[in-house]
Amino acid sequence: MSSTETLPAPIRLTRRLLGQELILVLALSLGASGVSAFIDFVGSLTAPVSLKAQHATLNGSITPGRPWLDLTWHLFNIASALVPVVLVAYLLVREGSSIRALGFDLTQRWRDLGRGVLVAAVIGGSGLLLYLGARASGANLTVVPSALPDVWWRIPVLILSAAQNAVVEEVIVVGYMLRRLGQMGWSWPATVAASALLRGSYHLYQGVGGFVGNVIMGVIFCWLYSRWRRVAPLAIAHTLIDTVAFVGYVLLAGHVSWLPT
Repeated sequence: MSSTETLPAPIRLTRRLLGQELILVLALSLGASGVSAFIDFVGSLTAPVSLKAQHATLNGSITPGRPWLDLTWHLFNIASALVPVVLVAYLLVREGSSIRALGFDLTQRWRDLGRGVLVAAVIGGSGLLLYLGARASGANLTVVPSALPDVWWRIPVLILSAAQNAVVEEVIVVGYMLRRLGQMGWSWPATVAASALLRGSYHLYQGVGGFVGNVIMGVIFCWLYSRWRRVAPLAIAHTLIDTVAFVGYVLLAGHVSWLPT
């Protein structure tokens, strides 16, 4: 480019462009997961056995019997799943903002940690009771949080998987989605409903209980975000909830009678 050439004028982010951007981001991440989970759910409903007789494995071995290759695949999948979050950060910079606008930073780390622990304690316990009730009623599959082999990297990978789930979901479904829908002129109730229903949709593979429980969680997280204007404590809470579920299953499965396996 010569010194006489000028850069094109920045594109104004119209409602149409914002909507197209949101659709593309979701199509590359949790929107696609929602469609996949719906297809899984239809398959489970039409199977010849009941829902609770079927199982949904969250973290399973990709290459059984080859632990180093298995580890490599898990690390690759965790890293690649975070790319849409990087895309969101880039898009926010393009509009003259940053991911800090969503409250995803370390500026309030101790307050975020305290809030995250409190939310995890409340949501985690309630979620477990809802899951057990839904499965007992026949509305949910048996969820297997981990089917990884007993190798040295099992617990670290489960923790990394929990953190990845939390960052992707809270940054995209809460922070980014609420911001974009608000910029597009959506009302607050409609925005919350869209975010919560999306969260429920990509948990449909677990059954009706997984859908309902995550819709409720989605509404609560949107409300907390409206008060705190920070995604970080929600990501911390989500990480703790999933870590307890994944690691707790490894430690307790087969040793307590109340945990379905």
